[in-house]
Amino acid sequence: MGPLLFLLSALSALRFTVTEVPSLQLIHPRTITQISASELAGFAPYTQFARAAYCPTDVLKTWTCGEACQANADFEVAFVGGDGDDIQNYFVGYSPSLGAIIVTHEGTDPTQLESDLTDIDIPLAKPSNALFPGISLSVEVHSGFLNEHALSARSILAEVDSLMASKGVNKIVAVGHSLGGALAEIDTVFLRLNIPSASIFAMTYGTPRVGNPAWAALVDSSNVNFKRIDNKQDLIPIVPGRFLGFEHPAGEIHILGAGDAVSCPGDDDATDSDCQIASVPTIFEGSIVDHLGPYEGIYLGTIYCT
Repeated sequence: MGPLLFLLSALSALRFTVTEVPSLQLIHPRTITQISASELAGFAPYTQFARAAYCPTDVLKTWTCGEACQANADFEVAFVGGDGDDIQNYFVGYSPSLGAIIVTHEGTDPTQLESDLTDIDIPLAKPSNALFPGISLSVEVHSGFLNEHALSARSILAEVDSLMASKGVNKIVAVGHSLGGALAEIDTVFLRLNIPSASIFAMTYGTPRVGNPAWAALVDSSNVNFKRIDNKQDLIPIVPGRFLGFEHPAGEIHILGAGDAVSCPGDDDATDSDCQIASVPTIFEGSIVDHLGPYEGIYLGTIYCT
């Protein structure tokens, strides 16, 4: 994206924030709730799965990826895919200690993702009926995310089906950071539509906006326990801009500092000062460094796969 397009996108995001957020804050009362220390600690296994996804496929297959794998030492890897290039790495397996099938996607270079997601000409597309049966015509998703998801969707579905049968469990947790978080968000709807009997959860980190308001409403209504965690001044969760037709679903948890996080209500909460949009109203006030963490002491990205 050229400098002019970047500037136009940023200025549009700034105009949207200045005209809307302060007035809403005057109208609505503070409705956030504090996340307890025990609940924050309970996120750690999933954060480590997101960290592990950045590791090479050969060490994922043997579950020898250092601290990230050691933190979930009982994990049973069933399938590892992707090439780290055209197809983001991903893995599927069973965690006895969590009693769940885990589906995890790798993220990507945050500086590249920022550039892609601040473009003012981001195409939205309708998910295919083949992968998302019966989906409403009003639902639209970032076309790049949809295309990437489609590359692994059928393989993941087949492996999840097999594990549900062999392990006798129906709990599935989709996990991912950055682009991996966007793919995990899409997984929640994909798995709900294709495995209606499953109990589906999601833990995403530093996730950009994935689709339009109809998509957000679909995630909200899909009977999924969905949590999207954003860290301090991370700018990736505020792109693509809402003025481009994008909206987050509910489930935001905003980390304010070590041991300090809040649960933010509704879709894309812009009314509470401790939630992401008010904390990072424009990309100029955001931080790429915060995108990497720490998420309660855990950093995510290729350089942290040790």
